[in-house]
Amino acid sequence: MLLALFLFGASAGASPPTILIIGDSISAAYGMAVEKGWVSLIQKRLPPQTRMINASVSGETTAGASRNLPGLLDQHRPQIVILEIGANDGLRGHPPAVIKRNLADMIEQSTRSGARVLLTGIDIPSNYGPAYREAFRSVYTKLAADYDIAFVPSIFDEIFSQPDLLQDDGLHPNEAAQHVIADRLFPVLKTLVD
Repeated sequence: MLLALFLFGASAGASPPTILIIGDSISAAYGMAVEKGWVSLIQKRLPPQTRMINASVSGETTAGASRNLPGLLDQHRPQIVILEIGANDGLRGHPPAVIKRNLADMIEQSTRSGARVLLTGIDIPSNYGPAYREAFRSVYTKLAADYDIAFVPSIFDEIFSQPDLLQDDGLHPNEAAQHVIADRLFPVLKTLVD
């Protein structure tokens, strides 16, 4: 394990990494030009040769992302995988245990391929009820602890509580919110890149 970390560090120091983003509409910049989204905003802050492969798909679930991940890992050989996925599962009321299993599968696929993982916590609106919402949110904190991976507990804390950061549908972050998301993710991602 230490040897693997050392080799990754050596190769990452030699050239900027490839970063693969597995996400849903939040990362796909739903409702705006893609260059306004948080992925593009972060790309501008990283070394120029850093490759960011945004494989995010609006409406994607953890099951669909898990099925698509092996091909993406083979094609792009990323050093870092960002998992921002699961909101659509939560909005559809999928069982937290199934969401956890799908996310765990993606974490394991990514680490087996040699990539480091950054997991983002996902939240859903409070009208889903406190019991389901807490069970859903706890999936992410438990996985981050179980796998000892980089973790951003929430990218939504300042967003859901401020209507001026949401699009008209009340669910998707607007252009201003993309900067909030980028500011939250960038420091954690930078530690992996460095």
